[in-house]
Amino acid sequence: MRRHIICIFLTSFFTVHFSLAQSVFSSSSSDIRLQMERLNVLGSALYFAAHPDDENTKLISYLASERKVRTAYLSLTRGDGGQNLIGTEQGIELGLIRTQELLQARKVDGGEQYFSSAFDFGFSKTYDETFNFWQKQEVLREAVWLIRKLQPDVIITRFPPDERGGHGHHQASAILAHEAFIAAADPKMFSEQLNEVEPWQAKRLLWNTASFMRLQGDDSNRLRIDIGQYNPLLGKSYGELSAISRSQHKSQGFGSASTNGISLETFENVAGMKATEDLFDGIDLSWGRIPHSESIQLAIQELLSSFNANEPQSSIPQLAAIWQDIQKLEDNYWKDRKSKEVENIMLACAGIKVESLTPRLRLVEGQPLAFQTEIVVRNPDVHVELLRINEKKIGQKLPINEVITFEQVLPQVVITQPYWLRKPHTQGKFDVDPESFGYPMSPDLPAAHIHFNLAGVPIHMQTPIQYRYVDPVRGEVHEYVEIAPAVTASIDVNNLLVQQGERKTLQVTFQKQGNIDTETSVDIHLSSKGWKISPEKLTLSFPNGQDILSKTIEITNIDAGQSEATLSFAVEGKKLKEIREITYNHIPRQTWFPDAEAKLSPITLVNPVKKVGYIMGAGDLVPEALRNIGTVVDILDVTKITSNVLQQYNAIVFGIRALNINTRITQKLPLIYDYIREGGVVLMQYNVNSRLQEEHFSPKPAPFTITRARVTEEDAKVAFTDPEDPVLNYPNKITPEDFDGWVQERGLYFAEDIDPNYRTPLAMGDKNEPQHNGSLLIYRMGKGKFVYTSLSFFRQLPAGVPGANRLFVNLLAKEK
Repeated sequence: MRRHIICIFLTSFFTVHFSLAQSVFSSSSSDIRLQMERLNVLGSALYFAAHPDDENTKLISYLASERKVRTAYLSLTRGDGGQNLIGTEQGIELGLIRTQELLQARKVDGGEQYFSSAFDFGFSKTYDETFNFWQKQEVLREAVWLIRKLQPDVIITRFPPDERGGHGHHQASAILAHEAFIAAADPKMFSEQLNEVEPWQAKRLLWNTASFMRLQGDDSNRLRIDIGQYNPLLGKSYGELSAISRSQHKSQGFGSASTNGISLETFENVAGMKATEDLFDGIDLSWGRIPHSESIQLAIQELLSSFNANEPQSSIPQLAAIWQDIQKLEDNYWKDRKSKEVENIMLACAGIKVESLTPRLRLVEGQPLAFQTEIVVRNPDVHVELLRINEKKIGQKLPINEVITFEQVLPQVVITQPYWLRKPHTQGKFDVDPESFGYPMSPDLPAAHIHFNLAGVPIHMQTPIQYRYVDPVRGEVHEYVEIAPAVTASIDVNNLLVQQGERKTLQVTFQKQGNIDTETSVDIHLSSKGWKISPEKLTLSFPNGQDILSKTIEITNIDAGQSEATLSFAVEGKKLKEIREITYNHIPRQTWFPDAEAKLSPITLVNPVKKVGYIMGAGDLVPEALRNIGTVVDILDVTKITSNVLQQYNAIVFGIRALNINTRITQKLPLIYDYIREGGVVLMQYNVNSRLQEEHFSPKPAPFTITRARVTEEDAKVAFTDPEDPVLNYPNKITPEDFDGWVQERGLYFAEDIDPNYRTPLAMGDKNEPQHNGSLLIYRMGKGKFVYTSLSFFRQLPAGVPGANRLFVNLLAKEK
C-alpha cells in the first residue's frame, strides 16, 4: 500500500492526516519520486456522490497517480442507513465504521476524503424525499464551500439526476453537484463564504457512466478514456489498486478482485466546456497556468533528472530553492498547496519520523494531557533544527539516526466526541458548525504542532497524540488518544418495553474515569409521567482502587395509556454520557459518547414463546431484543445442529442474510424442515438475491423469488389482506396501530412470484406505488409453520417498537 505517511503527504486544507494514525511511517524512494512528479502538475478533480462505496476507486487511483492531479471524493453521507455485514452496529455507529473504511480506501488509491452533514436516513426512492430530509439548501451550501476551497478543474458525478440513478440519494447527489457547479461561481450565492474563499468556476461537470445505469441520448456527447495503466512506482496497475481500495469497504462485503489491462471509462458531458479527447481538455495542468513560474517548472525538471533513489537527502537543497521561488507567487491557492507539497517531500527525503505518544489510551476531560514526542532523523548529512513543539521553544539541532524524546503537556482537553455527533441531529442532517464543514474526522483531536527549520525552510507538522502498544497478533498498534468524561454510565437495556403494572429492572454501570469526590450524587430524570422509578437518586462512592460500580433501578409502568419516557442521569445538572467503542482490525478504534439514557415504552404483550434457537447471519441485535421481552435465546452453532438440538426450542430464527453468508447452512436445511413438519416454527429473516448459499432454499413445493423491491417509508400504510389470519390474532391482536412508530423503513428485498400455498396477510407500498404483498409469507408445513419475512425487524426490535415486538411474537408462536 501507498500513502502511509502519518502527516507527510496529505496536504489538503483539512487535517486529513488524522485518518492515518494507525499507519506505519513509510516513505520509500518510489513514494518520494511520485511526489516529486506531482510537483509539476497543477490540476484537481472532485468526485461527487452520496455514500461510502459509491466512488469509482479505479478512476480515483488513475487521477491521483497517473494524471497526478489533486483528487478528492465528496461523500454526502457517511453511510449510516445501510446494513452491516461484519457486526451488529447500525445507524450512527455504522456511519463511524464506514467513515474509517473510506479513509482506509483513500490511503490506498491516493485520494482525499470529505463529507457533508447529510445523514443517511435509509433507502429513498426519489430525490424529492431525500431533499426533504437533507435540507437541500444547507447541503448545497456545504458543497459550494468545498468547491470554492478545493478549486477543482473538473467535477465528476457517479450518478445521473433521474431514475437511472436508482437510490434517491444518488439522484440527489447528481442534482446537487450540478447546482453547486453553477452556484460556486456566482458571488451572489452564499456570499458570506467570500470572507474566506473566492467564487470558483470549474471547467466542466461530467457524469461517470456505468454499465449498471442506462445510457440515453447521443453517444457523441460521451468521452472514453483508458485508465487501466500500470504504475511502476507503485508496483501495481490502477485496477489492482482499485481492488485493494474497494475491498476496504468490509462492512458492505465489497471485497473485489483486481484487474489488469485496458479499462475504458465513459463520461457524459453535463455542464461547462465539453471534453472531446481528455478529461482535462482546455486546462493547463502545468506551471504555465501561474504567471512568472517558468523557473519553478525548470527547477522541478532538474530535480527529477538528478534524483538519487539511494540518497534522497541529496535533493533537499534543490527542494529548498524551489520552495523559496514558490513564495514569490501571487496565486495563493497554488502557492500554499505546492509549498506544503515541497515541505512534505523535504521531510521524507530527510527520513524524519515523528510520533507523539501518551502512556494511556483514555484520559479525562478538563485535565492536562502529558505526552512525549519522539523524533528521529534517519538519513545522513541532513541538518534539521527543531524550533518548537506547540508553544514550547526548543531550538535544538537534531542528531542523525538517534531518537530524541521531548516531554510536553497540553492544557485542559475536551472529550474527543466526533464533531458531527456533538449536537442532536435530525432524521436527515447532522448539526455541524460551519468551521467543521467537510472534515472526515474531528479537526481538534489532541495533537502536537511541531516546527522545524530544514535547509532554511520553516516546516510545520501536526501529528495526533496516540497510544502505542504491542498486540501479540497484530504487532505494534497505534490508537487515537481518548478524552472521556470524569464519570460515565452504561445501561444494560437502552429500549425497555414494560406492560401496565409490570416492574422491570435496569442494571446501570457507573465508571470513574478520573479523580472525583469521594461521594457523587446522581439525579435520575424521567421525561414523562406514568412511570415509577426507585430509587430516584443515587449516591456513588468509589472505594480506593475501585473504578466501577453497578446499581439496580426498578421501573414500574403504573398508568394505563401513558406515553413513552426517556430515563437519563445527571451529575450537577450535566447529563452523564456512555462510552461506546467500535473495534475492528481493518480500521482504527472508534470511540464516541452518546447520552446515557434508556427509552421506556408501554406495551401490551402475551408471549408464550419461551425458548428460541437463533442462527446468526450478517449480524443483528434481535436476540437481545427477544431476551428483553422474556424469551430465552440460544445462539446456535450451525455445525452442531441436530434433530435433538432443534427439539429444545419453541422456534428457530434465522438472522438477516443468513443464507448469504453462512456457508454450512444448506446441509442443515433438511433437518430444519423436518423440525417444522413435526410441529416446530421457523422464521427466516430477509436475504438478498445474490450470493445465496442455496438458490432453492424455500420449502418445496412452495417457492418464491427474492427481489430488490422494498417499502422505504417507515410510515407507509399497511393493509391487512386477511384480518382473520392467525398471525394477526394470536396470541396478540394486531391492529394498524402496531405499525406506528416504526423506524427507517417497513421492509426490504420483498418476495415475488409467491406460491399460492403461502399466506400473505400484509400488503404495503410507498406513496404513489402499488401495494406489495411480499413482506410476510407463512406456510403451514405438517404440524408446524415456516415464516419468511422481509419486514425490517432487525431495526424495529432493537429500537423497542412495541407493535413490531407483538407481531414478531405472533410469528414465532405455534398456531392452534
